[in-house]
Amino acid sequence: MKKFRCSVSFIIGLLAVVGLLGCNQETPAEKTKATAASGNAGTQAAGQAAVDYVKTPMDKARQAESTIEQSADQRAAEIKKATQ
Repeated sequence: MKKFRCSVSFIIGLLAVVGLLGCNQETPAEKTKATAASGNAGTQAAGQAAVDYVKTPMDKARQAESTIEQSADQRAAEIKKATQ
């Protein structure tokens, strides 16, 4: 009987320790938030670099498009004057 009580007490104690240790661990959502907060600056810098890499050629293309449109408008005006 004494051996049985000792075994039951040991098992209950072991379950209590495992339960307490399990309560202290972060949930996956908290881990994700903590990871995102710690790596946020590096991620933002990399993201901004990628945006700039794409944005610069796009700005140059828009500028060229604007120049071509102005040239086309001037040509159209010259042709209109010549035909009148």
